Amino acid sequence: MPPNPPPHPTELFAERLVLVLSGQRPMHWVARHIANTAFDDLARLAEHRPLCADGHRPTVHRIGHYQPHPEAYEVFARVATGPRLRALAFRLALGADRRWRCTAVELEPRH
Repeated sequence: MPPNPPPHPTELFAERLVLVLSGQRPMHWVARHIANTAFDDLARLAEHRPLCADGHRPTVHRIGHYQPHPEAYEVFARVATGPRLRALAFRLALGADRRWRCTAVELEPRH
């Protein structure tokens, strides 16, 4: 049986962002994978642990992406925190070192 292909970069980054936004991992855990102002945006979001809900571990329910050119992805994910679904959006860009980095991140605000 052939080995499973490696996860898509959008899947890897969605999981990384969810772990930070739920307080399960610290910011420095993803620091080398975040570029530009996205680090500040993620730090501001993570400060309040927005994906931490009543002891429920957040789970990514669906990921979709649009690739405007070969070196960028615009990504959206639905994240469940208990019975609630939240929207997460982020941008990935391929750097000169051929590594993907998150260059923007947004989480829909709580109501």
